Amino acid sequence: MNYKRYIVIAVATMMVVGAWAQNATSSPSSRFGYGELNDNLPGAYRAMGGVGTGMRSNKAINPSQPASYTGGDSLTFMFDIAGSFLYTNYGDMNGQRNRLNGNLEYITMQFPLWKRYVAMSVGVTPYSAVGYNFALSDSTTSGHQFTKTYSGEGGFTQVYGGLSVNICDWVALGANVYYMFGDMTKIRSQYFTESDVKGASQKDYLRVNSLRVRYGLQLFHTFGKHTVVLGGVFENKQRFSRSEYLQLETTTNDTVSVMSNCFEMPMTYGAGVSYNYADRLTVGLDYQSQDWSNTLYFDATSKLRNRDRWSVGVEYRNDPTSRKYVDRMCWRLGANYTTSYAMSQSMPEFGVAAGLGLPLRTIGTVINATVEYVHRGAMSGKDQLSENSLRLVVNASIAEHWFFKRKL
Repeated sequence: MNYKRYIVIAVATMMVVGAWAQNATSSPSSRFGYGELNDNLPGAYRAMGGVGTGMRSNKAINPSQPASYTGGDSLTFMFDIAGSFLYTNYGDMNGQRNRLNGNLEYITMQFPLWKRYVAMSVGVTPYSAVGYNFALSDSTTSGHQFTKTYSGEGGFTQVYGGLSVNICDWVALGANVYYMFGDMTKIRSQYFTESDVKGASQKDYLRVNSLRVRYGLQLFHTFGKHTVVLGGVFENKQRFSRSEYLQLETTTNDTVSVMSNCFEMPMTYGAGVSYNYADRLTVGLDYQSQDWSNTLYFDATSKLRNRDRWSVGVEYRNDPTSRKYVDRMCWRLGANYTTSYAMSQSMPEFGVAAGLGLPLRTIGTVINATVEYVHRGAMSGKDQLSENSLRLVVNASIAEHWFFKRKL
């Protein structure tokens, strides 16, 4: 194998880990819970509305479903790296705000260990992102005018290693082990217009290190040109191996509260189905639920609500073996609906996505471009926010034949 490949992979890994020190979002809704959650999907599946549990392909690495790794070619090493640009517009009582962010999304690798029966994937992906800065104006019952400001930054990153095994010709099992790390800082301030009325400011800091496991199952069958896949994923509720929380009153610099090991990750389960016809048409449908209502957050289970996500998507290409470039392009479209896990505000999320898969001359290499539009709304009350975002995701999916013996 060419040593230059390893150099490229090592450099790319360092770039990704370093880039996650930057803010990946400007969403006001990221002030709730652990921030804006990431579903760990490859670019191709994000263009299909976020389906993944029932997806099984030799053209995409799918960290959201560890059972899918044996769906890759038994002689092929796969490498995927993605970046994004995010435009966010949100409105509050003080008007409209616009923000622009750029970020590396993920880096993943996948390779066979034993023929088509055992495969492995490793990578670095985000779990959540916190990034916001906005203000709300209000008044007390006695007529005092004041301004509330909110700001925050940080997020959690996860490094994973996953294994998939085909236990027979139509069943695959898999598991991902994640090491999660990161920190977030949130500041809330309240200032009165009258100079004789004292305001207050509070800073929350949370740092975590933890392990967790995701299990996956896929049942698949091909008859003629038709392939059907049924999939499921599960994660048990898991307390952070190590968590440190500090709350400061910034006006006096006094420590208000110190907590440790009082935070958990939720039980998660999901199901999905996909249908493929002749490697030309693929349709997917997914459902995933996270049980945040029974998850410790600040040592209590009354802080968050359950998060449910429904996704549907389609991919089409006219002829994958054609000499015409347009015939080999992939066209993708999808939509999703997600309920918020924030207890204090009802912020359901509706998203639509579209994308293209652009094959290069190199066999197995595809550049995917995805545009996602997300609206968070259906909110009421003077502290509620409306939010719209537009994200461009570009990823390079590279597949090369590494694992074969050359004849002399």
